[in-house]
Amino acid sequence: MFFQELKQGSQALGLELSEETLNLLLKYQDALVLWNKAYNLTAIRDPKEMLVKHLLDSLSILKDLPAGRLLDIGTGGGMPGMIIALCQPERSCVLLDSNGKKIRFLKQFIADLKLKNVIAVQTRVEDEDSIQDLGKFDVITSRAFASLTDFVTASKPYMHEKSIIASMKGLIPEDEIIALKDEYSCEVIELKVPRLDEQRHLLLLKQI
Repeated sequence: MFFQELKQGSQALGLELSEETLNLLLKYQDALVLWNKAYNLTAIRDPKEMLVKHLLDSLSILKDLPAGRLLDIGTGGGMPGMIIALCQPERSCVLLDSNGKKIRFLKQFIADLKLKNVIAVQTRVEDEDSIQDLGKFDVITSRAFASLTDFVTASKPYMHEKSIIASMKGLIPEDEIIALKDEYSCEVIELKVPRLDEQRHLLLLKQI
């Protein structure tokens, strides 16, 4: 029943998603709604609100997201990492979170849909073994971090010199961007999420 809304919303974001992809995204939302009843994966319970605040919000970064192997730190119930993986099956994605329930949900969903390009890993981001096992990533994203500085610190061990940090933000954290300016250049992209009356920005940070 949300198919048209998702289709129109994604088109408003400049995306041409296939019917198959739109259906996958709705399957993911259905699974999230179902598991949420028992596991409390997200504070948003209403599917209509989920469509805007989870699906469309995550989809809003797709056009500006650099290519390459992706790590989503603090993925929670899979935002934005799972949504990126469903839309870009050619991209290899790792979804990382320390919360066992959330990772269990993601692993089950990956298994049910036999997804080949995405894995979910339960670990703390600073865990040395995980850093070694997972290796380096081209793009590191997150919607979870309150502080940009903390996100950059968490990302560092997973970066090679060409890696790009893609941080999803509401307001632009001017002070934090200035604090990082000696190490990172920052491109700020304003996002317009359909039916969401809040500021959204994508920050792309590159090592200088």
